[in-house]
Amino acid sequence: MIDLYYAPTPNGWKAAIMLEETGLDYRPILLKLSEGDQFAPDFLAISPNAKIPAIIDHDPGAGWGADPVSVFESGAILLYLADKSGQFAPPPEDRRGRKALNEWLFWQVGNQGPMGGQLSHFRNYAPEDERDYGFQRYRGEYDRNLRVLENRLEGRDYLLGDYSIADMLAFPWAFIAKPLGASLDDFPRVADWRARIKARPAVRRAIDLHKSEQNRGQHRVDNNTVLFNQSGASLGRGSADDS
Repeated sequence: MIDLYYAPTPNGWKAAIMLEETGLDYRPILLKLSEGDQFAPDFLAISPNAKIPAIIDHDPGAGWGADPVSVFESGAILLYLADKSGQFAPPPEDRRGRKALNEWLFWQVGNQGPMGGQLSHFRNYAPEDERDYGFQRYRGEYDRNLRVLENRLEGRDYLLGDYSIADMLAFPWAFIAKPLGASLDDFPRVADWRARIKARPAVRRAIDLHKSEQNRGQHRVDNNTVLFNQSGASLGRGSADDS
């Protein structure tokens, strides 16, 4: 059994998609981020950055010892689960395949994810009179990352050729392009890739997990200091969702 500490956000979906795709037995544990569940000491012991997703694997298998294994950060989680299951990633001995996988994992968590997260903030949650500059800045960066995807998908159905954790990691931030005020009209290969992944039953199940708990703009800077403490003085405050 794997415990998935989760909220229905793009980054929460990443881990849920992988668990659904592999068929690994897991238990979703909903964290109510707007109420500060991510700052509970028990969760910080698992995810010291106070962000979701995180997992605890109670049966990690050979080589891990007898104790459960915890993993935080979405890229690390998907790589761990790929190695555990033997699915959706080139094996470690395929050095070229593994190199390409790592490039796209690091690209997503260092570029697409953070830029999409900032765009979401200025589109949906920032004070009305402070949105314009941030929105324009991060919309440009979001579109730049869409262009990176568009170029990579030339002649490929998926980022590595075959469907992999690289696609699972990048998909959620392309999936929500419209709510971010962006468009895929200029990125037809990305739009087709998005549609292929969205049609997968495991992906649909993951996106629907605790769907009713999504923040659809009801928690904003002006009414929720738990999620949006701009002072930076409290651990993890400002966002509870990883890259």
